[in-house]
Amino acid sequence: MIAKLQCVVLDCSDPVELSRFYRSLLGGVVNRPDPRWSLDEDWTTLHVEGGLVLAFQRVEDHRPPRWPDPARPQQFHLDLGVADLERAQEDVLRQGATVLDEGDGKRSWRVFADPAGHPFCLVRD
Repeated sequence: MIAKLQCVVLDCSDPVELSRFYRSLLGGVVNRPDPRWSLDEDWTTLHVEGGLVLAFQRVEDHRPPRWPDPARPQQFHLDLGVADLERAQEDVLRQGATVLDEGDGKRSWRVFADPAGHPFCLVRD
């Protein structure tokens, strides 16, 4: 095992509104303090029973997906928690991932694509 799932992140134009929508469906707590990330108007979380966390990320000029239009596909990514970011990067690259954004070396996360091109982040626990 290289990582553990931290959260599923959905792109949207209004993170607070979308988190409240999902809270009405799933219950849970919006923006519960959590040392893994900072909460603000661009990043909102929903902690639901069982430990699942949904995160909602503001994207400027967000274009909602249109099912099943491939020109406007589904928009989400996984955040995977790792103890050692360097080692996890080596491991996911060996498994077929590609680097999309290594960052500046100071931040606690990096962006990759899976073999089918879906983005995911490795986030230092």
